[in-house]
Amino acid sequence: MKTCLIVIDAQESFRHRPFFTERDMPGWLAAQNALIEGARAAGMPLARVFHVAGPDQAANPFSLASGQVRPIEGLAAFDADTTVHKQRHSALVGTGLDVWLTQQGIGRLIVSGIRTEQCCETTARHASDLGWTVDFVTDATLTFDMQQPDGTPLPADAIKARTATVLAGRFATLCSAAQALERAAQAAT
Repeated sequence: MKTCLIVIDAQESFRHRPFFTERDMPGWLAAQNALIEGARAAGMPLARVFHVAGPDQAANPFSLASGQVRPIEGLAAFDADTTVHKQRHSALVGTGLDVWLTQQGIGRLIVSGIRTEQCCETTARHASDLGWTVDFVTDATLTFDMQQPDGTPLPADAIKARTATVLAGRFATLCSAAQALERAAQAAT
């Protein structure tokens, strides 16, 4: 079975949001870059997804006019086999990515990128529902602290744990970067 690594929303836009912090960047970048480098070494296709939304103005960091819809600093450079712009949480809605994956004969997806509980989780769920086998590399997803509706802080680690809990065994197999690359190699034989 052919595998594709999907790198979701790993873009400079996030640095311009009030919730952005560098705190978890080193660990995320290490895992994300290990996936990218391992996928390239294995000849695996890579899909790059950028989130583009809101008014097309330079002041909006998720607008192409801002110049911030580009790879986030520190991300390993790679030539994507396909690059799509999305306006919804799932990378499979309105982008043509699902068509491209099908045309390439891809049956397994490795999901990574920014934000764990939003675009990464939504894409994993959607892909599973559409029939793809999904490996979710929690360490290669990044999110940020949030505030619950009652005002209680919700740390990024708790958000990642919740996402892992709801995906595991239902929508995805949870993997480390090394495990996902190994599973892809095994599936290819």
